[in-house]
Amino acid sequence: MVNLRINDRPVTVEDGTSILHAARQLGITIPSLCYLKHVSKVAACRVCMVEIKGTDRLMAACDTICAEGMEVYTNTLRALVARRNNVQLILSQHDCNCATCVRSGNCTLQKLAADMNIIENPYETKLPANNWNPKLPVIRTASKCVQCFRCIAVCEKIQGMSVWDFLGTGSRATVGVRGGKKLDEVNCAYCGQCITHCPTGALRERDDTEKVISAIDDPKKVVVLQVAPAVRAAWGEGLCLPKELATEGRMAAAFRAAGANYVFDTNFAADLTIMEEGSELLYKMKHSWEFRRPLFTSCCPGWVRFLKLEYPDMVPQLSTAKSPQQMFGAVTKTWFAKTHNIDPKDIFCVSVMPCVAKKYECAVPEINSSGFRDVDAVLTTREVDRLLRLKWINVADLPEEEFDSPLGEGTGAAVIFGATGGVMEAALRTAFKLVTGKNPGPDVFREVRGMKPWKEAEFNIGGAVVRAAVVHGLGNVRKLIAAVERGEAQYDFVEVMACPGGCVGGGGQPIHDGQEFAEKRAPVLYAIDKKKPIRFSHENPEVNRLYETYLEKPCSPKSHHLLHVEHKI
Repeated sequence: MVNLRINDRPVTVEDGTSILHAARQLGITIPSLCYLKHVSKVAACRVCMVEIKGTDRLMAACDTICAEGMEVYTNTLRALVARRNNVQLILSQHDCNCATCVRSGNCTLQKLAADMNIIENPYETKLPANNWNPKLPVIRTASKCVQCFRCIAVCEKIQGMSVWDFLGTGSRATVGVRGGKKLDEVNCAYCGQCITHCPTGALRERDDTEKVISAIDDPKKVVVLQVAPAVRAAWGEGLCLPKELATEGRMAAAFRAAGANYVFDTNFAADLTIMEEGSELLYKMKHSWEFRRPLFTSCCPGWVRFLKLEYPDMVPQLSTAKSPQQMFGAVTKTWFAKTHNIDPKDIFCVSVMPCVAKKYECAVPEINSSGFRDVDAVLTTREVDRLLRLKWINVADLPEEEFDSPLGEGTGAAVIFGATGGVMEAALRTAFKLVTGKNPGPDVFREVRGMKPWKEAEFNIGGAVVRAAVVHGLGNVRKLIAAVERGEAQYDFVEVMACPGGCVGGGGQPIHDGQEFAEKRAPVLYAIDKKKPIRFSHENPEVNRLYETYLEKPCSPKSHHLLHVEHKI
């Protein structure tokens, strides 16, 4: 333990603690910009400068370790002037048109400038040119980059991808795609974790709100909107709604008020996914000599893209079941269109997702099977919040409404899809029923829940042992695959989510700078699951009706054509 004083207040901290964290232990705020807990402490921005007694120069609090007897002063005139000067220098190379920035009002640099009373800048503004493909799911604006290196650190240390890098030297130094390449020339999974950890608007998702607004305004279009499970755990954050108002019913009402003709729940398609993927798992376990194990889930497009790019030889082990988003789109433009006498070409299918990679997924040619593009546009949770604000909808005053039927019916098993371990648990609930003919307790598979990066479990289902694993975060996925390839780990079924925490921590969720909210959002989904009258996918009456009237049965030739995909590398 180390004893020191900060602003003449004594504090005892563990060895290796930085001044920044020691100050926070006392409730003393030291501003920072580039620092990211457990990920990045490169001290690039020099915004957290403090004065240490007996030291001639100012020190960065984020990477200066506390020493016995140290006396630190955080708000001396010298420190305040240095911080202010450093922020002004950063602003001189930053596009300060905040009113037109997607992060306006939620930007760390903007807040720092306001807190430091910077109302003018003595330094000449020099902005780098921008050269970026506006069609990509991830957009980078060079003139908004503050060279904090957070994107580099998150992509390398958490996701294990190393897409971003520090390019050039001296005054020409900048952040960009590794090797100076274009983003679509490297193995980017489009997970969007770099976006959620960028303190400014230098990184964002491609904005598709105008595309959706145009469809809503087109009298010939029937706008069908689906909303993913994880969105309900976070959509209120961007609108400053308290949890008691950010309900499923109010969310459905808000999207309908925004102009959607039909508002459906992707939970319906999540239940459908479980029926298809669960049946596929049981078939492949029964015919194990024909298939290489483990079978990997395929509902996360960031993970699917990662596997195709990094481990193409393992692509045949992906489940052929489409993601809930794509199953929903395919069913909407076939069965729903037919039963409601709507020409499929007039349907505009919108997905509200916690995910940036979903924008990529819906454009993959082989994923579309309805004869049209199954999903026309994907909005992230952040985008749909902006859409609601653009429409001047007072969400808090809306009465709650139900999702439309029949594609609005979902079970508790579908809700937990949004949390790491949720797909596995939902699949095991239904697999147990398919094998034994009876339902398990809905919580008997809770062993796969939680934020542990890599979870393993074995379950006895009707005398057959299913070896399961759940992993989230692409860096952890690499470790699991390496263990499988070395023969150190053997599984039958593996759930993979690209984003830490699963979809609740997705790259399209509301941003809280420097904080991870996945662990706070996941319990919201499990609470909804617990209250649902139906908690098993195979008991969803609308899904069962779809099979009876259209698809025949899980993995039938018809359902395989519509709900499955042969993954191409």
